[in-house]
Amino acid sequence: MQRAPTMESFGKPTTYSIPTIVRLIKSITTKRINLTRGMPAAPVWQRGYFDRIIRDALELERIRQYIAENPGQWVRTKNIMFQLYGNR
Repeated sequence: MQRAPTMESFGKPTTYSIPTIVRLIKSITTKRINLTRGMPAAPVWQRGYFDRIIRDALELERIRQYIAENPGQWVRTKNIMFQLYGNR
């Protein structure tokens, strides 16, 4: 079995590479989300992402907990920033 190439050149996606797959998933879901919201071309995703190898069950559980709790942290942070700096 041969591994798929993983090096990408600017403007030349490599088939089956993680960046190409992530880009495809983001593109498809963005179009569907914006169609549902009636907001064409509105941003949905943050720029960039970080690859990480999950090494054991404990690390997987910590990551799952972070994903579940992170939106609540963002709301609290936004409220604190609003109280400090107002609506800028």
